[in-house]
Amino acid sequence: MVCEFIWNGKNRSARLDQPIDLSLPLAANGEPNPAAWYVDSPVIEPVRGEGFVGEVASGGSVNFRNVMFNPHGHGTHTECLGHITEEIHPVDPLFRNQSAHFPCAVITVTPELREDNRVIDEHVLDELHVLGWPKALVVRTLPNPESKQHRNWSNSNPAYFTVHFMKRLVEQGVEHLLVDLPSVDKEVDGGRLEAHHAFWGLPDHPRHRSTITELIYVPQNVSDGLYLLHLGVAPFMNDASPSRPVLFPLSPERTP
Repeated sequence: MVCEFIWNGKNRSARLDQPIDLSLPLAANGEPNPAAWYVDSPVIEPVRGEGFVGEVASGGSVNFRNVMFNPHGHGTHTECLGHITEEIHPVDPLFRNQSAHFPCAVITVTPELREDNRVIDEHVLDELHVLGWPKALVVRTLPNPESKQHRNWSNSNPAYFTVHFMKRLVEQGVEHLLVDLPSVDKEVDGGRLEAHHAFWGLPDHPRHRSTITELIYVPQNVSDGLYLLHLGVAPFMNDASPSRPVLFPLSPERTP
């Protein structure tokens, strides 16, 4: 099963029968779950009251649970510029009645050590001159152990992106950035959030259609290169929402 689309003026085909899910499941009740920003673990618990219990194992007729979590701190999520603006711009309208499929490049980078920080600068984008500049970019950082899928990132000073990196994406028309980190900015930066501001063009040139997806995981066996991305975002009227980004590998180009 394939999907046809046009990339750089060429007809390309994506293999829809070979999905690569980049999302991390949200788990609660002591199960492994990624976390960031010092939030407590997610809570999933049955509703109880007036003789009703929303749990079949406890005698209820159905499982009927409340879920409490933080989109930014508890797993894969997609956010828009409303994350850093006074007015709350929700992410849902960006995908409502709009295509959620984008040509996408995957690159793997090793952050540079600068004093006590690990930094991702614009030179790692040089290979995109060969691949081309798609609408979406997935960045996998090294090291990339499977334990990254349920790591607690709080107070760990993760790698982050420079303003120059972000400005280059903007110049080349990249609208959707996906990263396997809890943020594109330094964990403690005094609230400046310079990489966020640069990517969203704030305050002077806001990019309302652009998104950042954080806390993804790119498996080791996924090669760098071009893919088709489906960016599925839950319909929350909030600056960020849980999401399921899925890559589809491309079929080999056919010569006429």
